[in-house]
Formats: sequence, structure tokens, C-alpha cells
Amino acid sequence: MKKKLIVSLLASCTLGLAIEAPSQESIQKTENTIDAIFSAVTAPDAPGMAVLVRTPGQTIFERGYGLCDLRRKEKIDARTNFRLASFTKQFTAMAIMLLVHDGKLRYDQTLAEFFTDFSAYGKSITVRNLLNHTSGLPDYEDLMDAVEKRKGPLWSADKQIQDDQVLKLLKQEEHGKFAPGSRWSYSNSGYVVLGIIVARASGKSYGEFLRQRIFAPLKMNHTVVFQTGKNEVAHRAFGHSKEKELFKETDQSSTSATLGDGGIYSNLEDLAKWDDALRNHTLLSEKEFQPALTPVKLNDGSDPRWPLEPNDDNLHPGKPVSYGFGWFLDPFESVPGETYGRHARMWHIGSTLGFRTVIERFIEGHALTVIILSNRTDLDPEKLALQVAGYYPPLK
Repeated sequence: MKKKLIVSLLASCTLGLAIEAPSQESIQKTENTIDAIFSAVTAPDAPGMAVLVRTPGQTIFERGYGLCDLRRKEKIDARTNFRLASFTKQFTAMAIMLLVHDGKLRYDQTLAEFFTDFSAYGKSITVRNLLNHTSGLPDYEDLMDAVEKRKGPLWSADKQIQDDQVLKLLKQEEHGKFAPGSRWSYSNSGYVVLGIIVARASGKSYGEFLRQRIFAPLKMNHTVVFQTGKNEVAHRAFGHSKEKELFKETDQSSTSATLGDGGIYSNLEDLAKWDDALRNHTLLSEKEFQPALTPVKLNDGSDPRWPLEPNDDNLHPGKPVSYGFGWFLDPFESVPGETYGRHARMWHIGSTLGFRTVIERFIEGHALTVIILSNRTDLDPEKLALQVAGYYPPLK
């Protein structure tokens, strides 16, 4: 099963209309209402999710639903670690930005400068192109499929593709999908390569660099870049899929070992610290972080759009898309078509075998953050997160 981004831009959720500071009674009522949303779609004896809702510097709702797995029957709570999937990309982008801060990288460096044996098409692909999905790199999962059609099965959940093998597949191609900067296309390949660049530029492994420069300074002590046989995930949730009303453990696939595009495990306690660090500019100054929140423009100055060709990573063919470095920046339209109904946000979702995750950070009004980590694939955390936002004071 492919590790693919699932994006649905929701326009049907309506944000709440409270006009004054809520009383303790109304706060409790709202919490009960929010709890009912998740209680209605989970069960105590099934895989579930962990939910975090925050305003600046304060957690106002935090709860676990269901089980980490069906073998141990351990309940999900704020310390349960989930595979983040593409949620990981914001950490990879931060690692690159920290290396730029250190003077060890430039956004305009090309693949050819890091990998001298890369095919000619890599000479014009920059770090910036990789960060904002305008590189045109081939999809490594498509390349895996093509190789296996010729040679038979090579990768599986027990024999997973590694970062260096992804790089080798990309090097063997003679051209990309399009000229860098001319189009936009969501790229797991690009973020795998960024993870490798982090290691090359820092002289440390991708996981060790993130531990030293992000996780340890923020005291995210239980967040790890997971590598089978090299480390362990404490309080680990295992992924599940629903088949004929029954849950089956589906935790690992042939692509679960790649790092920069989706290899991090984390929990609500640690992600609350990440949320604070983003708000307080703990790791980078506001000016240094600004490129992450600047929507990419194409070479001709136009706004990017999703590709026209439908596929698993392209659920909105031809429609506009706004992306910075590791973050989607499309505003949320609580009232479709109305300016006052557009609310600025930075957000990302993750989807991989057995897991669905989302972070929604509204950056105007009450600055609400909603994070949902789920170890089942039959629910839509993005839809649930926006539904939760509707029960808190309006964005202004």
C-alpha cells in the first residue's frame, strides 16, 4: 500500500459564533461536545486516536480514544507515540532551515552540488525546489513499481526500501517530470532527498541531527526518527486498517523505512512543545522562519496548481495550491467565497499504512492549534480537526 498524501479542502465546516469570553460552564459544555465528536467515531476496544487542542501556550483539550494495538490492549493517551507520516515534512524543512542558519546550506544549491553522479536533470533542481514541491523529481514509489515489473518483487514490509536506494533510483532516471519551478507536484521523493542532504551537510545522520537540534532543545524527549533495528519507539501505537468491519494490524509497508518524508514518531505531549516553539520562534527567528510561510510562486510568477493528471497524491486536479517549506498554507474557508470567511492557517496531514495524522495551526484570531494522531485509516482527521475548531471562539 502506498504512503500517499490525502488532502481534502473542506468548505462545509462552520466555525462557532461565540462573542464573549466563555464561562466555566460553557467551557465544560464545549469540552463535552468535542469529546462527543471522537467518542462517536471510536470505541474503547478498537484502535483510535489522540486529540490535542491548544490556544497560545495553553492546552485546553487533550484526550486519548481507543487502543494502541489489539494485542496489548494498552489505552491511547497523551504519551502514545504515533507514526507521523507526512506530518514529518515540517521537521525536515526545519532541519534544512537550521543548516541554512548555520551557513552549511543555501536554498539555491543544486542536487549536482551534493551528488556529483546525479543525472544531468539534477543540475537545475535546488534545495528550495525540494522544499516547496517544484523539483519535478519522479515519484520513487512509481520507480519501485517499474523496477519490480521488470525484475519481480524486491521490497516488502520485511525488506523495506532505504533512503540510499531511493536516491539510486532517482539518479538512474534521465529526466524529471517537469522543469524545476515550472509546475507544482507533491513529492515524497523530494523530502527523502532533503533528509539525505541534512545528513550530508551536517555530518550526522538525519535522526541524530534532528535529535540534537530540534527534539533535545525543545525537550521532545519521546520523539524519534524510527529505524528498525537501530532504535525503539516507547509507548508505540501500531497502525490498523478496517476490513469488513474488523480491524487488521497494518503497521509497516515496503516504504515505511524512508526518513525525511515520513519517518518520525511523536506524541501529544511533545507536539505541544513543538507548537510552542513555532509560536515563540524558539529555534529560528521570525525572519528566518518566514520562508516556510511564504507561498511558492512558479518561475513565471504565477500561482501553482495541482497537476491535471489524477493520482493518489492529487485529489484536486488543476485547482490552486499554496505551499511553503513543509507546510500547506491554503486558508480555511468557513464561508466559501466570502473574504471574511477565509482564515489564515499553516497545516499538514499525514497518511501512511495504518496511520492518519493532522496539524491545523490557525495563525489569526484565537491562534487555535488542533492536532489529531490516529492509528486507523478509516477516519478523516482533517475533517474532525476543522469540526473541532467550530466549537471555539471565532477566528477574527
